[in-house]
Amino acid sequence: MEEKRYEVEVPECTHDCSSCSANCGSNKQKPAFTPVNQFSKVDKLIGVVSGKGGVGKSLVTGLTAVELNRRGLKTAILDADITGPSIPKAFGLHGMCEAAPLGGIMPMKTKTGIDVMSVNLLMEDETSPVVWRGPVISGTVEQFWTDVVWGDVDCMMIDCPPGTGDVPLTVFQSLPLDGIIIVTSPQDLVSMIVSKAVNMAKLMNIPIIGIVENMSYVKCPDCGKEIHLFGNSNIEEVAARYGIPVLAKLPLDPSLTHLCDTGAIELCENGIAGAIADAVEAQPMRAELA
Repeated sequence: MEEKRYEVEVPECTHDCSSCSANCGSNKQKPAFTPVNQFSKVDKLIGVVSGKGGVGKSLVTGLTAVELNRRGLKTAILDADITGPSIPKAFGLHGMCEAAPLGGIMPMKTKTGIDVMSVNLLMEDETSPVVWRGPVISGTVEQFWTDVVWGDVDCMMIDCPPGTGDVPLTVFQSLPLDGIIIVTSPQDLVSMIVSKAVNMAKLMNIPIIGIVENMSYVKCPDCGKEIHLFGNSNIEEVAARYGIPVLAKLPLDPSLTHLCDTGAIELCENGIAGAIADAVEAQPMRAELA
């Protein structure tokens, strides 16, 4: 059966943003965000993004949530990486979420009380692939926001998929983000990767909290020397170019990898996400920025 094609007509710009529904860079009208679940209240919403995959967004999301939770903040994670969910694995979550008594879905709690929603927590077989098209995936992310009974949350972290496609666009346009954290790695492509994420955030008028460089170095277990496997980092120069701070440089740490693989990321005690959590706590909420 031949797939039906649709042509999208792009309207000519009239330069009158008050009557325009387009989400272009020129539209300065305050966007109408999708309201959160009626039984929920989220004070601060932070996205974790990158221009490419495999740089450690889920790790940064998880470590930051763990650190914020240790500080006494009610913390939650919305796993928006629908086709590659790894948050449940890092926290040792299995099984399926339950329905809420008054409608909607209850998030699953980690061992230390962090609320998590991920597509893997809605599937009978967590190894089954999610073979969905973009609009369905984007709709699922919105439903995680509108249908999950989060309750009162001080800070929610959103683990976004890589790139600038459907889902990051949905998160940027539909959810009231207070800021984003850009995750990258110390390679020659870093400038281009960061540029894509920065330019998308600026286009959507989303505040950038800072950059986290993952896999920055390996510390020798014998002498403590830092070994830069991917060459010397130029993240400071890239960050200075865009006027955003470097929040942290995270090492390649086999012990941390083991904790994530065994679902015990909450046992991490090295404090490497402290500076990231500090920046998240200091980030003003949208209402304060308006």
